[in-house]
Amino acid sequence: MTRSDHDHDHDDHDESDACESCPHDDGGESVSPSIFTAAWRSLPRRRYAQALATVGGLTAVGSLAAPVASLTEVFEQEYTGPIYSEGVHLVDGDGNRVTTEALDYGEGMTVYPATHPGIAKAPTVLVRYEESEYGGETRMDSVVEGYAAYSKVCTHAGCMVGGEDENPLVCPCHFGKYDPTQGAAVVGGPPPRPLPQLPITQTENGELIAIGDFEAPVGAGGE
Repeated sequence: MTRSDHDHDHDDHDESDACESCPHDDGGESVSPSIFTAAWRSLPRRRYAQALATVGGLTAVGSLAAPVASLTEVFEQEYTGPIYSEGVHLVDGDGNRVTTEALDYGEGMTVYPATHPGIAKAPTVLVRYEESEYGGETRMDSVVEGYAAYSKVCTHAGCMVGGEDENPLVCPCHFGKYDPTQGAAVVGGPPPRPLPQLPITQTENGELIAIGDFEAPVGAGGE
């Protein structure tokens, strides 16, 4: 069966719209995203599937209709912290406190401040590597038992980075890449600066807690 010209035109449109997810004004300039902007709602199906596979390690996507909050929501560009502070526990998506037993070396996960659980407030990437693997701009006084924590909000356009179990971490919007063993330094793509590191330590019973807020501005637009 010969494909119609309409189908070819649609494919061409898909290929040219790699960045429909980015907030822009009518003149084509980037604008500040607001929290919970469904930035990928209009993303072509092909691009959506690629991003899901990249971030989640998915090998098949059965349905693209279900919402995927961790990918589609764009964080508020102007961070209204501090949200983390000394003694605030890190918790998982279910609100459970995260301990030093949570990850093996080379693994990662998304965590939140116990005072504001969920993607709405200060989503954070927690990774674990041998301390000898860290270098560059990593704040070693903010690393404990091999754990380092960084803002999950890309410094380019405010999307959520993913691939916590991988190095580098990857933002699905424009494929910015960050090396978590080098202070989340930018190693690819358009981000202008590293992901801010969160200073952490552990309690007597091995629970991970913050000892302050992020050490640099969160998200896009900061210096």
